[in-house]
Amino acid sequence: MSIAFLVTTLIVVATPGTGTVYTLAAGLSRGRRASVVAAFGCTLGIVPHLVATITGAAALLHTSAVAFQTLKYLGVAYLLYMAWATLRDKDALVVDDDQAPRPASRVVLTGVLINILNPKLTMFFLAFLPQFVTPGQPGSVLRMLELSAVFMLATFVVFAGYGVLAASVRGQVTSRPRVMTWMRRVFAGSFVTLGAKLAFSAR
Repeated sequence: MSIAFLVTTLIVVATPGTGTVYTLAAGLSRGRRASVVAAFGCTLGIVPHLVATITGAAALLHTSAVAFQTLKYLGVAYLLYMAWATLRDKDALVVDDDQAPRPASRVVLTGVLINILNPKLTMFFLAFLPQFVTPGQPGSVLRMLELSAVFMLATFVVFAGYGVLAASVRGQVTSRPRVMTWMRRVFAGSFVTLGAKLAFSAR
């Protein structure tokens, strides 16, 4: 495992994005457990991109403008939906120990969808992983799986860390109504900004 791969992976994973925003929101609204579950969902969302890269399907996204644009705008639409849902749900960031916990399956599914509908992640795997794998050599697929596993582990650890950190201050933050109003706006604005960035991105 090269240092260059590890450093690049940590930079990519730690850079704030849709998964980070979602995990932070989960930590603030539901606590440590929800943030870890959200991080797990975002990590699972990497698997389809990995499979697409290994099977060569990612090459279709790279060469087909229609395929890329379709997935891109599905992702944009979902991010805008997340922004709308965050502003609409006044209880989204409320600390209430008596409220029914959000099903883990729903938290995971949202995290998975956030990363599945991100064609830039497939582009990252297509452009990044091959640099650390010798093409045509025996075990190249296994090597790619190994590197991908490290990337996914880093994603889970970093995202969970973000979420747990947010959960540790949720009591102080969510007990202030005005702060919560601005937090909802910040998260919604973050989703809109990320959606706009994705919408105007080129391959």
